[in-house]
Amino acid sequence: MTEQIIRADHLTRRFGDLVAVRDVSFEVSRGEIFGILGPNGAGKSTLIRMLCGILDPTSGTGTVVGHDVGREPDQVKQRIGYMTQRFSLYEDLTVADNLNFYAGIYGLPGARRVARVDEVLARSGLGDRRDQLAGTLSGGWKQRVALACATIHEPLLVFLDEPTAGVDPVSRREFWEQIYAVASAGTTAVMTTHYMDEAERCHRLAFIFSGQLLDIGTPQEIVDKRNLRIIELEVDDAPAAARVLHDTADVEEVAHYGHRLRVAFRGAADPEAAVRRALDGIAIRSLREVPATVEDAFVSMVRREEAKAP
Repeated sequence: MTEQIIRADHLTRRFGDLVAVRDVSFEVSRGEIFGILGPNGAGKSTLIRMLCGILDPTSGTGTVVGHDVGREPDQVKQRIGYMTQRFSLYEDLTVADNLNFYAGIYGLPGARRVARVDEVLARSGLGDRRDQLAGTLSGGWKQRVALACATIHEPLLVFLDEPTAGVDPVSRREFWEQIYAVASAGTTAVMTTHYMDEAERCHRLAFIFSGQLLDIGTPQEIVDKRNLRIIELEVDDAPAAARVLHDTADVEEVAHYGHRLRVAFRGAADPEAAVRRALDGIAIRSLREVPATVEDAFVSMVRREEAKAP
């Protein structure tokens, strides 16, 4: 059987009259890269903090690496890693000193601590920067050091809260290689992100909106459930075409991408024909159907939930 690393049962967290997380239940298995996706204020960080043992649930229960997050928060904290978008580094310490400090915080004994710091420096490509002050590193290198600090004690689980915010695309891609390396070594990764291309790299995703879990599954499962068909086209007058398409039956979303329009349909038997009929009189340079993406599914879910709001 697959080992269960996280089990959340009807987790709820209130702040006065505000329900930040509402009745959320899911499971995460060992070795998964599990993404939590949602707009700003959806409750992603609150959920992560409950699972880390930092915030007590108002109701419901959670088990993380075999410990109850409400009754045994200290045991949870000792067995997980946690990395925030601010990286939580001591900028006046060197890279090696940061690693050594976190190894001590997590209780690694002296000889093991020294060996583990050297091992992580080599594996993470940080060897040449071991004596550099953390505050002088670029965002991408700080990110790499922060992940190394969060996993220095070889935890079963690491939480990554918006870990790639504010870093360049090359650094983001390199960081993902580090995440896959950590996961292949047996550490489960749970991350929140706003980047849709990153969401597609996860083994499974949970979509959260207004504190509620909307859907959970592999990226492809989530896309398939939306039953979306996507048309990409180039036209001479994109703004005029977009206005017409917004009012066309079965169109869920129209988005501009430079000179292209990306049109999401739900329920249309022949979306290409529907576009051509709607744009009669507007010159179409090119038109093709393309696969729906996680971003298409995400926008579709958010739009539908916003439409339900009073």
